[in-house]
Amino acid sequence: MNQLSWYDASEEVKELLILATDNWENSSLAEQYINQALEKAGNNMDVLVGAYRFFFYKNKTEIALKIAREVLRLIEKKENLPLKWEQLQPILKERQKEANIRLYINAYACQGYILAKMGQIEQAKFITEQVKTIDEKRESCATTVFEVLTKDPDDDDY
Repeated sequence: MNQLSWYDASEEVKELLILATDNWENSSLAEQYINQALEKAGNNMDVLVGAYRFFFYKNKTEIALKIAREVLRLIEKKENLPLKWEQLQPILKERQKEANIRLYINAYACQGYILAKMGQIEQAKFITEQVKTIDEKRESCATTVFEVLTKDPDDDDY
């Protein structure tokens, strides 16, 4: 079980995640294992983040988006974050080295990426532009996604 030693989850949940990984090529079986892990792990952040990444890479964007939004909601509640961007942005910028805040920023950036993938371009631009104002070191995908979404088709710099 050393493969997931950093996960704060029960051995049973870790085993389900390993089974999902081992059965990656059999998407329906792997998805069953991920769903079982989610059910047993409750609101475990490691499992939630792993699950939204799993569903993203399996092109189940609606499920990935739902789980990413749940991560955001849980962190908002735990960290008592404001919902209005004007109040939230300075907090995220100031506290971005904290684990939960980094996770929040990454989940929010991921939400923008998922929305872009789903064709919801304006909403994706809005979110990725917001994250871009915080992520000056480009540690998330937000700046790149924003640049791609706002690229002038006649610009040959890409």
